[in-house]
Amino acid sequence: MLNWREKEIDLIATIKQNSRNYRIDLSKALDISIPLRGKASNVNAWYVDSPKIEPHISDGRKVKVSEGASVNFNNIEFNPHAHGTHTECVGHITKDFYSINKHLKKFFFLAEVVTIAPEKKENDFVISKKLMEYVLEGKNCDALVIRTLPNTKGKLTRQYSHTNPPYISEEAMRFLVSKKVEHLLIDLPSVDKEKDNGTLASHKAFWQIGGKIRTQATITEFIYVKNSIKDGPYLLNLQVAPFENDASPSRPVLYKILN
Repeated sequence: MLNWREKEIDLIATIKQNSRNYRIDLSKALDISIPLRGKASNVNAWYVDSPKIEPHISDGRKVKVSEGASVNFNNIEFNPHAHGTHTECVGHITKDFYSINKHLKKFFFLAEVVTIAPEKKENDFVISKKLMEYVLEGKNCDALVIRTLPNTKGKLTRQYSHTNPPYISEEAMRFLVSKKVEHLLIDLPSVDKEKDNGTLASHKAFWQIGGKIRTQATITEFIYVKNSIKDGPYLLNLQVAPFENDASPSRPVLYKILN
């Protein structure tokens, strides 16, 4: 019998992406998601109540081991767009139904992690095309992971409603489309201005609404990239829960490229 405690398991994997082979160490995942908590301190946006994780009530009693039940059996109430890391498809802004579970068909991508300090523009802070061109000069990637400055742990619990967070300009999004970036990840609640009268110009530009819609493209919001993760190329594993919905809670994971 093989004693696994005495055997060192090789977790180095080779993944072929864009006609190239990339070696990664599967034992050293860099999780850039924010976990969902049933507390008021859970990160929040879009003017909704906090998520709830509570024991199911059956015959007037909580189904909870500490209360005499044989199992813990929680109900979970949340909104994927408002309560943490989520990945959305074009169905977020279309009359026609598109499911993230149906349209995200690949899960590994060559990604570039970049750090950007949004620029002041009147009363807003904006990621402009100029900033995007600067951080992506000479680089090509399937997925772009944006860490904004300042980058503090406060992003894990921030209440964003009515705070006018930074956002990405429409021109910057069109630039990403021209660079063939198909998966955009950012540590903000939205790529658009919080209160824009429903214009959603940046979402529409990224998915090419009004043209040939990029149904394969995704936007992931509410990530958190620790300061210890350096800018540069990574392999991204974009994991989503199989919800038949325009958006799903997700767990994006980065791996350093060894070769």
